[in-house]
Amino acid sequence: MTYEPNSNNDENRVYELEFNETALKEFEKLNATIAEQFLKKLEKVLLNPHIPKNKLHGANAKNLYKIKLRKVGYRLVYEVRDDKLVVLVITVGRRDTVYDNI
Repeated sequence: MTYEPNSNNDENRVYELEFNETALKEFEKLNATIAEQFLKKLEKVLLNPHIPKNKLHGANAKNLYKIKLRKVGYRLVYEVRDDKLVVLVITVGRRDTVYDNI
C-alpha cells in the first residue's frame, strides 16, 4: 500500500506505508480479519501519524507509536519518519510478546 504525499499543502501531507522485512512476514501470517482491521486503522494513521495517546514511552521509543486491537489482543508498532514522509511498521503480534521485538 503506497500513498503519495500532496506537496501543495503541508497540512494535507499523506505518509507512505512501509513494512520492515520481519513485520511484513508477521503481517502476512495474520488472520484476514485482523489484517483488514489493521489496514483500516493504518489508512487513518497515514493522514495523521502522530497520535499522542498511541505514542510509546521509553528509551528506545523515539517516534514509535502503536495501534491496538483490544478485542483480539493484537498490537502493531510503527515508526514515524517525518523527513521521508514514511510510516514504517516495525512489528506486529500479540500484546504479550509484540514489545519484545522492538
